Amino acid sequence: MNVLLTGGGTGGHIYPALAVAEALRALPLAQPLSLLFVGTRDRLEAKIVPQAGIPFVCVAAAPLQRRMSLAFARTLAMNALGILQALCVLHRFRPDCVVATGGYVTFPVVVAMRLARGLGLSQGKIALLEPNARPGLTNRLLARLVDEIWVSYGDKNGLGPGKSVMTGTPVRASFSALPDARDARTQLGLDPDKTTIVVMGGSQGAHSLNAAVAALNLSKDRQILLLTGRCDEIVPGRPGVVVREYLDDMRIAYAAADAAVTRAGASTLAELAATRTPAILVPYPHATDAHQLHNAARFVCTGAARMLLDRELSDRLQTELEEVLAPQTLADMRQAASSLALLDASGRTARRVVSLVTEKRRQG
Repeated sequence: MNVLLTGGGTGGHIYPALAVAEALRALPLAQPLSLLFVGTRDRLEAKIVPQAGIPFVCVAAAPLQRRMSLAFARTLAMNALGILQALCVLHRFRPDCVVATGGYVTFPVVVAMRLARGLGLSQGKIALLEPNARPGLTNRLLARLVDEIWVSYGDKNGLGPGKSVMTGTPVRASFSALPDARDARTQLGLDPDKTTIVVMGGSQGAHSLNAAVAALNLSKDRQILLLTGRCDEIVPGRPGVVVREYLDDMRIAYAAADAAVTRAGASTLAELAATRTPAILVPYPHATDAHQLHNAARFVCTGAARMLLDRELSDRLQTELEEVLAPQTLADMRQAASSLALLDASGRTARRVVSLVTEKRRQG
């Protein structure tokens, strides 16, 4: 079975794809298995995917534009080139299934696969992962071109019930068995005995989170691991705060955390649930159609998280942390987070790939 994975730009698009790959490798019905990941040359996937042992190729791609402008013309040209490059990749690899997990690179790849099918050059199936409560522009456009859409919020995401299959957001199996908390803290340069708050704004970083942490008053029995991201200035360390740009193995951060302060991307939320980590969610204020705000709502309603708006950070973060770190509150939030975990999401998606390929072979 040949499976082509495509997605990128942020860890939230890359890590679910890697989780699907991991589940496929462990699934006997998927064997013999060949994997290929298609991304862009200058984004995070170019580093992470090869480290995971998956062959990686690049195509041209650019974010889709909503308005006519010079940037719109450049986007059309870049994606047209990407479609041609993707057609060449498809011709060489001949995938039985294309799995798109988000990011603008998925557009030229999925369009190329649909063109190849229309020209009779392929019979491969196409699946789209949409883990957000509200889909972005790229996925809304691609929804009509794919055979199946894997969702985490049922049919309420607006992509239509006819193609939607409830799978949950794939999370790597290792997140269900974290390292010992004390060992993780020691490995990160933290005090193993202190209450630990992990602050993370995603792979690109979040300047507002970083600035808010710099202004916090920390008691002597608490400490912070601050993951600044790669697109923000490194915040100078101070007593009780350990600063890292990024961690390749986020399991260590979750293992170390008593609580987290983080954005509300779908992949992050799935990891918070899988690791039973209480959280204060700060949705990215510029996300398309406020999808992070809608993502966070489910966690807040169940009691697994609190939510602050970005503009509220400087005034309310200190107070919210004091409330969340109360022992009984932490215990209640862990229990609520556990109820949201779909630990078999990766297995479900892998089985859907096998089902699609089996259907393709029957039709062929």
